[in-house]
Amino acid sequence: MAPIGGGGGTFEAAALARRQALAGTSGPAALIKNARVFGIACFACLGGLLYGYNQGVFSGVLTMNSFKTHMGDYIEDPKTLTWNSSKQGWLVSILELGAWFGTMYSGFIAEILSRKYAILVSVGIFCIGVVVQCTAATGVGHNAILGGRFVTGMGVGALSMIVPMYNAEIAPPEVRGALVGLQQLSITLGIMISFWIDYGTNYIGGTGSSQKEAAWLLPLALQLAPAVLLGVGMLFMPFSPRWLVHHNREADARRVLAKLRNLPQEHELIELEFAEIKAQSLFEKKTLQENFPHLQDMSPLSTFKLQFVAIGSLFTTRGMFKRVIIATLTMFFQQWTGINAILYYAPTIFNGLGLSSNAVSLLATGVVGIVMFLATIPAVMYVDKWGRKPVLIVGAIGMAVCHFIIAGIVASFENDWPSHQGAGWAAVVMVWLFVIHFGYSWGPCAWIVVAEIWPMSNRPYGIALGASSNWMNNFIVGQVTPDMLQHMRYGTYIFFGVFTALGAVFIYFYFPETKGVSLEEMDVLFGSVGTAEREKERWREVHAEVGLTDLLARAGVYHESREHVSEMEKEKPILTSHHDEHKPSS
Repeated sequence: MAPIGGGGGTFEAAALARRQALAGTSGPAALIKNARVFGIACFACLGGLLYGYNQGVFSGVLTMNSFKTHMGDYIEDPKTLTWNSSKQGWLVSILELGAWFGTMYSGFIAEILSRKYAILVSVGIFCIGVVVQCTAATGVGHNAILGGRFVTGMGVGALSMIVPMYNAEIAPPEVRGALVGLQQLSITLGIMISFWIDYGTNYIGGTGSSQKEAAWLLPLALQLAPAVLLGVGMLFMPFSPRWLVHHNREADARRVLAKLRNLPQEHELIELEFAEIKAQSLFEKKTLQENFPHLQDMSPLSTFKLQFVAIGSLFTTRGMFKRVIIATLTMFFQQWTGINAILYYAPTIFNGLGLSSNAVSLLATGVVGIVMFLATIPAVMYVDKWGRKPVLIVGAIGMAVCHFIIAGIVASFENDWPSHQGAGWAAVVMVWLFVIHFGYSWGPCAWIVVAEIWPMSNRPYGIALGASSNWMNNFIVGQVTPDMLQHMRYGTYIFFGVFTALGAVFIYFYFPETKGVSLEEMDVLFGSVGTAEREKERWREVHAEVGLTDLLARAGVYHESREHVSEMEKEKPILTSHHDEHKPSS
């Protein structure tokens, strides 16, 4: 379905005020109050753990002697086992290319199959890719790694888009940031686990030429464990209530919503949230029926065509296009902070900063995982209190400063690290501080923003667009980093520092604060409220039809002109007759 943004301005403000009064404040207490939905979101974020583990595990595998012996002409010097930097970049970044492709189709399967079943499909694709990678030990080498990482990337990319959307749609507004931010926490947990598994398995058979194939096969194969757990567990997870409403399953949606909030279906908060969800869906359906009557036969072909209508509508209004800019550029700047240059090549970077051995570099890499994980925890707990905008700005400034300091240290001492080991460790500490700043800011907040700013029908495609920006830029960073470190040296950190600072400027001037705003009220925030008289009238019809007008009137927070309401009641049978053909039974 395609959205035509809208709302009633003061009406939405009244609905927002009433819902906030009923729901209470944000923060850790709100997470405890919403323990059921918090637990479901934690489980769904196993998809993020797969993403993080896959990100982190390969950086250690790349340094293992036994792995290099299987990579054929990707090794430039068979005696020293030195990588060809360009081919190494391809080996790493092929996963991001697959993930970009995965985000391209993930919006379709999330809308057609449901968020729940789309996660299951993505897990299956991920598992196939892992199995293919493990066949590299049979002698097919880099071909199996390239093919397997591409397929694994398809699954990871789809999960990176669908899981935040699922969590955003099951979450109440007062904890939505925390639940979507769980995605980044689980990513950092996966990274941390993978770094320490790499450190441990590196010793299987020794760290030299005697190293066993299990040293790299085991870390790769272990990805299957959380994937299978997620696939089996999702069978027992609820559908998104917003997806259920939009697909004419209103009774199921109300029941799921009440269970998620741990409240009776007749509770005023459930009635209000359900009415807002239904109003948004009904408005979009009425608009589609008016603008695209030839696609209303509900045939598979018409449904498929409507998905392209939804994608096209991202670019048709100023309010929607602003969201496109925010989603794509937020993910652009997230990747050009250089975070994945560090995650993918951390052992190589630490070797370049003067650390003496591969084991010490892997140890320093393990600390990266720990500090990033710990730094993400306060963001999950308090992002709904702090807000998205200040956290993004402060984090970007902190990361940029770290980059510039590292660049100064490397420029001064890169030619004589043995005589300046203290300077080398100072640069390592700045890398750790950099990932701390990323962990509480651009890591979780970028995904929160991309997941929450879209109207209901556009949400799969809007999030997919933002995620595709993330993965395409991730692919480019993974591809160019080895050559940048080899040829630009300290200039690499200056380069990333400048882009990180530009990210802070972008957020300061262009991004509106979204904390505490419901998914249905984002249209007001982004200036997408319908200005045409017909759209205003359609919103009045929808609000009256779903009972939202009466609900707010009974609560004493909104009173519309009785004369206007009377006129609407007279016209209502005529105005809604076309819709009633498709109106679901409750």
